[in-house]
Amino acid sequence: MDKLPCLVGTRLVLLTIALSLGIFMNVLDVSIANVAIPTLAGDLGVSPDNGTWVITSFAVSQAIMLPLTGWLARRFGEVRLFLLSTALFTITSVLCGLSTNLPMLIFFRVLQGAVSGPMIPLSQSLLLANYPEHRKGFATGLWAMTAVVAPIFGPILGGWITDNYTWPWIFYINIPVGIFSVVFTWITLQGRESRIIKIPIDTVGLILLIVGVGCLQVLLDKGNDLDWFHSNFILTLTIISIIALSFLILWELTDKNPIVDLRLFTHRNFTVGTIGLTLGFLVYFSNVVILPLWLQTQLGYTPTWAGLATAPVGILPFLLTPFIGQYMGKFDLRFIVSLGFIVFAATSFWQSNFYTSVGFLQIVEPRFIQGLALAFFFTPLISIAISEISAERLASALGLANFCRILGGSFGTSLSVTLWDRREAFHHSRLVENINDFNSISNHAIQHLQALGFEAKKSLEYVTLQITNQAFMLSTNDIFWISGWIFIGLLAVIWLAKPPFLKMQGPIAE
Repeated sequence: MDKLPCLVGTRLVLLTIALSLGIFMNVLDVSIANVAIPTLAGDLGVSPDNGTWVITSFAVSQAIMLPLTGWLARRFGEVRLFLLSTALFTITSVLCGLSTNLPMLIFFRVLQGAVSGPMIPLSQSLLLANYPEHRKGFATGLWAMTAVVAPIFGPILGGWITDNYTWPWIFYINIPVGIFSVVFTWITLQGRESRIIKIPIDTVGLILLIVGVGCLQVLLDKGNDLDWFHSNFILTLTIISIIALSFLILWELTDKNPIVDLRLFTHRNFTVGTIGLTLGFLVYFSNVVILPLWLQTQLGYTPTWAGLATAPVGILPFLLTPFIGQYMGKFDLRFIVSLGFIVFAATSFWQSNFYTSVGFLQIVEPRFIQGLALAFFFTPLISIAISEISAERLASALGLANFCRILGGSFGTSLSVTLWDRREAFHHSRLVENINDFNSISNHAIQHLQALGFEAKKSLEYVTLQITNQAFMLSTNDIFWISGWIFIGLLAVIWLAKPPFLKMQGPIAE
């Protein structure tokens, strides 16, 4: 087939804005809903634990649809699939806001998550397919900027909306953005549909994918709440997901028309890039979750102020990522990613020295510097992953890579919260050992409290409260310290990639 000429001028600008807003709306929706769960649960008359199914239902259906993107794009066309997904995402956002009870909201969140899956990889593949060859790095940088910055500002916007309006508005704000994205994507990409291939449906692979990924995502979201493998529900989900995913791998590698193209992992750079992206986001999102959790539960921060303390990590990526995408072709991408991992490690070790009276600016400083690592990390890794992939397989590659990235974030969230709780219990038990009649320091502290008017019981309660506070601080520092060493270990992984990191081919006419 003949290649279509790349877009230029106003048409390219409008396409870039439309696709960027679509992905921004999609990614923002996950983090903005997290903040509203307590308010949402109260208004619907359910417990906060039940309210978290609003998050889980979305995550499960999105995780299932992401690796299906390549098959769906070949079957229906990339442009048509993106327009349909974005339109349905906007409609389901309205339906979520109109929900009057929890089952109704969960049902529409399942639908919203399902249609959101293809939007993430297709927004990037459509940008790359329509940008000139020498500007594809810039296009990747723009996409990465919106995908990285949106989750950071989600909690701030979500906190502001729930404080000043009602929770349905976290969904209604998607309406104008979705309409703009659909209209201008349709206008700018008329006559530029990708090649459509009528391939048969891999029914067995689809069923195994739904069961395996669905069970895995639910157990990751609910594992910590249900005490992991002490719960029969989690054990059952684990067994089912292992069996289903094992059969899925065997089936997809032998089927003539696999619904998930696992053969992409035969490309060395795709494998290295995806592993680096997955493990990097696993560690990064563990920090994104734990820091605001510590600030809110132990230091008395409101959700809005916790968001403001962590948001500076998005400033430098917002400013630098497009330029890194534009000029990274002049350098060895492995060197750029390595620099990002080194900055990640340095700022993680920096944050491992936090203490209970740490000030707002002392929290902001390492977060701001860490933004440099985020800018150097995301865009070059994506470029490494797709460097050997042809245009026809690009949607499949981006869908699979983003699925692994988001799954890594889910693992990071679950594992970090569990580790945080267990390290707190460890540090708490060690600190309590020092409160006894033979420790002059603890005895003096209790006597001083009693001299200030505290009763004996109240004095011990106050000491226990301080021990808990210190234990959570030490647990938080442990996670940052572990994160630093993992980022150092990732330096060895990225150098397994093999240059040259060639650009993918241009768009192909139907």
